[in-house]
Amino acid sequence: MANRHRGEISAMLDGHEWILCLTLGTLAELETAFEASDMGALLKRFSGSTLSAHDAARVIAAGLKGGGNPVPLEQVAQMRADGGATGFARIVNELLTATFGESKPEQSAANP
Repeated sequence: MANRHRGEISAMLDGHEWILCLTLGTLAELETAFEASDMGALLKRFSGSTLSAHDAARVIAAGLKGGGNPVPLEQVAQMRADGGATGFARIVNELLTATFGESKPEQSAANP
């Protein structure tokens, strides 16, 4: 069972339930893969643009690895998710939300 307090999610891929988690190590790997200078830049990339299918597969592969299931990227690219492409997008969104939290509108300080 996934522990949301640890940033874990569960996802059905190829008819099996998997635990996914973006650990500090897998986030570092994603920084390298996406040429992001830091976690803030990585988050900005994820929240500011759309992800390609290849990018989604990278995020899911990193999540699987962080969850204790080191599945090669090539194998992740062949997996199926309930809902097809929408299912993969949901998994990526849920994993990023579990890792970085909900995005909230910026709050401005009250004018004294």
